[in-house]
Amino acid sequence: MRWGVEQRLEFIEFRLFWEGAINRGDLVEQFGVSVPQASKDLSLYQEWAPGNMRYDTRAKRYFAEPEFMLRFLDPDPYVYLSRLRSVTEGVVPLEESWFGAIPRADVAVTPRRDVDIEVLRAVLRAIREDRSVDVLYQSMNKVRPEPTWRRISPHAFGYDGFRWHVRAYCHLEHSFKDFLLPRILEVGELAAPGESGKADWLWNNYFDIIIAPHPGLTPSQQLVVAKDYGLPDGKGTVSVRYAMLFYVLKKLGLLGSPEKDDPRRQHIIAVNKRDVQEALDKSNASQGLILSDTATNAAGGK
Repeated sequence: MRWGVEQRLEFIEFRLFWEGAINRGDLVEQFGVSVPQASKDLSLYQEWAPGNMRYDTRAKRYFAEPEFMLRFLDPDPYVYLSRLRSVTEGVVPLEESWFGAIPRADVAVTPRRDVDIEVLRAVLRAIREDRSVDVLYQSMNKVRPEPTWRRISPHAFGYDGFRWHVRAYCHLEHSFKDFLLPRILEVGELAAPGESGKADWLWNNYFDIIIAPHPGLTPSQQLVVAKDYGLPDGKGTVSVRYAMLFYVLKKLGLLGSPEKDDPRRQHIIAVNKRDVQEALDKSNASQGLILSDTATNAAGGK
């Protein structure tokens, strides 16, 4: 099946599954195909997924049948919710989202972090060509309070839920570090690379955080938290790169002693707390993070 045809069949199924109905006009508007082609696509979908939809002559629309079965899409609620979030945040235009009747929604907004497009392009080029690049970087630590030119060899990107950073070998400090993209003020010349990303142990190795509902919750509350976090046996594992460990723990509220926090606000704890702290110490020691300064930590310790 050609890619364009398969994409339109996926669109038909998306509308039927999530919104319950579709007509030829939806295909015409979304893909710019002719009315005859839209009719052909709907007929083809009926051939591939018999019993999934019926045509209502009065409404002039196809409606999903009660025994609807997915044939082209994975039944993942996060696909739908990620699209909804992208539209709500204005990242994706409504007309590109596949939504017909979009529900009212909002997100907890955070200030948009400014990333210079030329900085991003230069970093991407350095990664793509396996080279190093000079950057003028504004650190937040006391050692370098003013913007400093330094050479980095980038190899990956990280996102902590609020900010993007580039993972790179720092030629100045001879170690792998995180550099926030908005704090790269200028970029200079590309040159020969330093250490390869293959040598970044913290990036290439993972640690398992074992989480469970907060013991201070009632049994029924613990059950719903287990359901919320996908913990079928009352606990579960979150596998995290060592280089991303601090960010994940911070986001989950697992830094410090979450078991002492109010369970109404902190719903989970780390079962393997001692191992988590040892892994975090290893990560912080390698990256030069200062645990007492959470603002510095969140920025990657620079």
